[in-house]
Amino acid sequence: MTEASSTTPVTLSPNWNEQGLISVIAQEADTGEVLMLAWMNAEALELTLSSGEVVYWSRSRQALWRKGATSGNIQTLIDARLDCDGDALLLQVKQHGAGACHTGRRTCFFYKPNDGTWQLSEDG
Repeated sequence: MTEASSTTPVTLSPNWNEQGLISVIAQEADTGEVLMLAWMNAEALELTLSSGEVVYWSRSRQALWRKGATSGNIQTLIDARLDCDGDALLLQVKQHGAGACHTGRRTCFFYKPNDGTWQLSEDG
């Protein structure tokens, strides 16, 4: 056993922030493509793990948000991982429909740095 693995706890709980939230990265399970960054509270995480359909917490609406409930662009949970500090989740998902972004794109990450500004990248 290495020194690092001997100090790593066997279990870990989510480390919720002051608002009771944890950041979540959604990644396409088949390709590894990063789709979006969102937030969950404890109820959203429990619903996601129990139903297999991803549920987030909308900070702007202050409400649970079942991904794709209105658009049909649902995310099916394949796997979930908690990072080493317990303050971020990685969800591997199957993205259904047009994509993860509210703009209609597959991913929310489509701006690239260019000469001090962030510009739309058509390949994103």
